[in-house]
Amino acid sequence: MPRTTPPRPVDIATVFPELLAHSRTTTRLHPRPGAPGRGDSSVGGPLLWPADEPWPTCSESHAEADAVSVESVRQYRRGLADEEEYFDLGEEPVLMLAAAQLYARDIPDFAGPPGTDLLQVLWCPFDHGQTYLPAVVLRWRRAADVTEMLDPQPEPEDVQEFGSYLPEPCVLHPEQVLEYQYGDLLPPDLGQRIGEWEKESRLSYQYDLSIADGWKVGGWASWSLTDPYPVTCDDCGRDMELLLTVASSEWGGEGSWRPLEDDRDGPSAHEPTRVSIGRGYSMYVFTCPASFEHPHQLVME
Repeated sequence: MPRTTPPRPVDIATVFPELLAHSRTTTRLHPRPGAPGRGDSSVGGPLLWPADEPWPTCSESHAEADAVSVESVRQYRRGLADEEEYFDLGEEPVLMLAAAQLYARDIPDFAGPPGTDLLQVLWCPFDHGQTYLPAVVLRWRRAADVTEMLDPQPEPEDVQEFGSYLPEPCVLHPEQVLEYQYGDLLPPDLGQRIGEWEKESRLSYQYDLSIADGWKVGGWASWSLTDPYPVTCDDCGRDMELLLTVASSEWGGEGSWRPLEDDRDGPSAHEPTRVSIGRGYSMYVFTCPASFEHPHQLVME
């Protein structure tokens, strides 16, 4: 079933035409529980992974992490266990976990290296350092080059407590929408006029009109946790661009961004992936526009 974002309460670009210079499209992925295959775009599904390519591991220390077994999390989610059992993790490298697979044919805002049509996202299922985010690996590839697939797909035995980074297998229902830049990053005069208009209209530019909720490719970041700050490439100093948003929920607040087809209180729609970033935030994956070989950066907001 497709997912359709409700029309915005007002077309803000008709009120402030200069906002068009601060607009971008984004593809809302709309992940919903299902049974994706290797040839499908998905969250938490199997990857089209070459048999002769090593599966990534994380070699950083996880000795102080509170761990829970993958099987324990799955049993608990399905109501087959009363609680999850936690323990300390050892020093052995941890297998990366398949987080998402995105085919260019499904994602209007897909923008990878020339010749690629597939993005695969893997992460270590534990927090790292002071970012409190997982280590992330991006693999860009040409799907037709994968002639012999790795089978079975490797998977870590243990993940972080509560299974925060263990996504439920989800199929995607991509939808492209238009977004407008975060209010505090707009030209001061424009931002001030929008603020005055908000008082009269009783609408929120940030929450109702500008940046969509949920998992997305492309678009703008919402700086709702901290003040906006520059995300620049460590290799060349260029301003980086938002590649992917990993969200804890598909909509928030009054549900302004809830798709028309979804029940307001349905947990499989509101939190379909069961991924939780921090205390219900989002993780932004930024890449450098100068080169995909430059290291990506992660931000939690």
